[in-house]
Amino acid sequence: MESLLVEYLPIIVFLAVATAMSALVIAIPFIVALKKPDNEKLSPYECGFDPFSDARGKFDVRFYLVSILFIIFDLEIAFLFPWAVTLGKIGLYGFWSMMVFLGILTVGFIYEWKKGALDWE
Repeated sequence: MESLLVEYLPIIVFLAVATAMSALVIAIPFIVALKKPDNEKLSPYECGFDPFSDARGKFDVRFYLVSILFIIFDLEIAFLFPWAVTLGKIGLYGFWSMMVFLGILTVGFIYEWKKGALDWE
């Protein structure tokens, strides 16, 4: 039983050192940093301008739509890289599977385009 616990000693030492270093790295700025707040430091910053509205205001739904479209096409690219690397191994079945996937995405993109989801007024 004691030899079994000795095998876990490096893991316990590693966790203790990692915890101590993390606490130290978090604590050092609180000890070293100067604490001289003024109005300029405490004011919100928006691209160099004074804030002109509440930060909790509602956004137009088009912002969310564009972000969702970006994520969809970003994930498409994330699927294309591994597919391109393994294309020689997966053969024609893998090729045509990806063509179906790209076709579905293309049909969705054309549908969004025709519905005007990409138009900004």
